[in-house]
Amino acid sequence: VGLELEPLFQAWSYFRRRKFQQCSDLCSQLLERPPGEQVAGAGRPEMPAGRGAAWSLKTRALTEMVYVDEIDMDQEGIAEMMLDENAIAQVARPGTSLKLPGTSQGGGPSPAVRPVTQSGRPITGFVRPSTQSGRPSTMEQAIKTPRTALTAHPVTSAAGRCVRLGTASMLTNPDGPFINLSRLNLAKYAQKPKLAKALFEYIFHHENDVKNALDLAALATEHAQFKDWWWKVQIGKCYYRLGLYREAEKQFKSALKQQDMVDTILYLAKVYLRLDQPVTALNLFKQGLDRFPGEVTLICGIARIYEEMNNISSAAEYYKDVLKQDNTHVEAIACIGSNHFYSDQPEIALRFYRRLLQMGVYNCQLFNNLGLCCFYAQQYDMTLSSFERALFLAENEEETADVWYNLGHVAVGIGDLSLAYQCFKLTLVNNNNYAEAYNNLAVLEMRKGHIEQARALLQTASSLAPHMYEPHFNFAILSEKVGDLQRSYTAARKSEEAFPGHVDTQQLIQQLRQHFAML
Repeated sequence: VGLELEPLFQAWSYFRRRKFQQCSDLCSQLLERPPGEQVAGAGRPEMPAGRGAAWSLKTRALTEMVYVDEIDMDQEGIAEMMLDENAIAQVARPGTSLKLPGTSQGGGPSPAVRPVTQSGRPITGFVRPSTQSGRPSTMEQAIKTPRTALTAHPVTSAAGRCVRLGTASMLTNPDGPFINLSRLNLAKYAQKPKLAKALFEYIFHHENDVKNALDLAALATEHAQFKDWWWKVQIGKCYYRLGLYREAEKQFKSALKQQDMVDTILYLAKVYLRLDQPVTALNLFKQGLDRFPGEVTLICGIARIYEEMNNISSAAEYYKDVLKQDNTHVEAIACIGSNHFYSDQPEIALRFYRRLLQMGVYNCQLFNNLGLCCFYAQQYDMTLSSFERALFLAENEEETADVWYNLGHVAVGIGDLSLAYQCFKLTLVNNNNYAEAYNNLAVLEMRKGHIEQARALLQTASSLAPHMYEPHFNFAILSEKVGDLQRSYTAARKSEEAFPGHVDTQQLIQQLRQHFAML
């Protein structure tokens, strides 16, 4: 009996070991006891302060179960994109906007070599929330695109995602919510700084009630006579979640004046990026680096912005700086690897991906990339075994579809067109919205002389991915061959819009214009 821990200390021990469910259950037992009851093994009546400690610890445990770092969670949903009331200049100066990434001339590979997302940016080497959702140009396009987090398509509203995260944790309390927010006297708790902070995080992350969280933060910062920077950051987070970006900016700036923190700089940069001011965000990061030299998150933030602005060469430089500070940074290694791959240096890319493998990253995407690098570096003995491993490790149908699509490319490369046909068909079995597979199947059908099937496949591809130039160009060539010049011209113009630098498209448009002039 002498070795038995006091229950509150046991709960704290569970919390430190990240066993949050056990911690929460033990705190519930403590809170259910009458205030004057003896605590087993402690030998003294439990004080009300102990109840306060158990209550605070339970709120923290419940928060930690559903905690999502606000810095990395940045998903723009359809509501945020299409119903955005912030007016932004339609014709931005080149290199100053994320909405017109093509305006920045960063010397990166063209869309002929490196695929682009529907927002016009080259695909990145690492999946992040900000790379998930492209900006659809029309409401119709936003609604008809599938909303999975694995594509460059819009996901559902960010607020909705947080609500789902919050409600999932209600299962921890079959009797209903732990704290009834509607009956809470926020002014009373705001005067107890230690309790107030735990309560704020519970309301913000677990209950996802941004309005009540904002009220509590406003009362608490008033009680602290506006001298506590932590509360200012929390108010800024609430304003950001509510879409009040300028108010959020003021709070973060005020917090930075009081206490220089890397996190606050990252929050403020998030506000600027949402307001489509990447140059301001870059300057903020660079000023931050003067005060926090060698801070990996700031260097990485600069690299991400350059990558989103299509300035690939600058992004690669900053990712290399990240690796000088932290040589196991997965994102930097993956992005440099993909940059080398698309710059026609598969052998160097292979070294970076092998490094990831040595670090213990073991997933479908990595083996998929290793397979492609081996194929283009002419190490054919490793190619198929890498793809086999990738298929084995695929966690869902979208990942399986990617592997089959790349196997189709390998088959085209070695000239086995029937295998390629099978691979692209398997891609579509796993993911029916795979525009690239429709396009490549159409090319194979054209080679067989099946004009109608090819035309139908190309129309499907161009409706699924209007940002890709290949289906439009192929459709233009096909229509021109069968004598449908008007359709050919329309498709060629769409191809030119998607990729202005494509020489073959321009030549085709010139030929068609000469035809029309003769008529």
